[in-house]
Amino acid sequence: MSSNKEAYLCLSAMLRARESRMLTADRASRMLEASGFEESAKLLGDCGYDDLGGLSAAGVDKALSERRAAIFKELESLVPDRALVELFRLKYDYHNAKAVIKGEAMGVDPLRLMSVSGRVPPEKLKAAFDEELTRELPPVLGAAMVEAASVLARTANPQLADFELDQACFQEMKTLAGELDNPFLSGYVRLLIDAANLKSAVRTARMHKSADFLSSVLIKGGTDVDRIAAADGDGLAALFAHGPLEKAAAAGAEAITGGSMTAFELLCDNAVNEYLRSAKLVSYGPEVVAAYIAAVETEITAVRMILTGSLAGVSPETIRERLRDLYA
Repeated sequence: MSSNKEAYLCLSAMLRARESRMLTADRASRMLEASGFEESAKLLGDCGYDDLGGLSAAGVDKALSERRAAIFKELESLVPDRALVELFRLKYDYHNAKAVIKGEAMGVDPLRLMSVSGRVPPEKLKAAFDEELTRELPPVLGAAMVEAASVLARTANPQLADFELDQACFQEMKTLAGELDNPFLSGYVRLLIDAANLKSAVRTARMHKSADFLSSVLIKGGTDVDRIAAADGDGLAALFAHGPLEKAAAAGAEAITGGSMTAFELLCDNAVNEYLRSAKLVSYGPEVVAAYIAAVETEITAVRMILTGSLAGVSPETIRERLRDLYA
């Protein structure tokens, strides 16, 4: 047996065992029905969480971010190819890059908004940008930060600067998936790009902006961008019919004419989760690790929404409407 196969067999068995303790829809419902924040937080003990009771919203966010970063670090030490974990970490680098560039433009310290889950520590990323040492960062990220800062300085449009970073983020994801040479991971990245482009198409249509504008913000690497740019609401539904985004595209067509954007975006995210859940049919390999990482991220997002919503007095019904489908 090859060393990689043996490593994936052991790792997959460990992660499958952990999945049994993850937040399920039933556990999430019990958290929502709890009498208050403290009781809701206590229920997370069954999922292996430290006691989050007594924390503020900022404290909850910090604890959850540190939990995610710790899981990333552990998995990097166990997977045969750490690029598999980097595929999920790099989006946090680009989130941090956006925070740094906007913070610089506005004269505010971005560190409190930055994530510890990226490949580059927040302090290092900020220092590299401040000291014009972006060459010390991952090459694509460093170049994208320089270009995004230039775009923001020329146009004063933060959305255009964000788009430069989004393009680079997906470029890196496609490259990493290609290096891993795994059809499941390549399909995952393609689906992420399709979901992002579908959201852009619906938002653009709702704002009554032109097809030329839409073409300028679509990301290549998924469904043909020219076909997306040329489609109206019904055309989008037809374009994505019979694929993972079929329900989301139909809801997008309704959102263009006044339907719920929240429901549409929820269906986009759930389509990605459903794709990842298909890895349950795989006994071992990179697919199992990828699905577990995505499940952890979805779980942490759900826990954050429930706990911070409870602290803010948001009704359980409102929180429940916004929750993405859970993996477990």
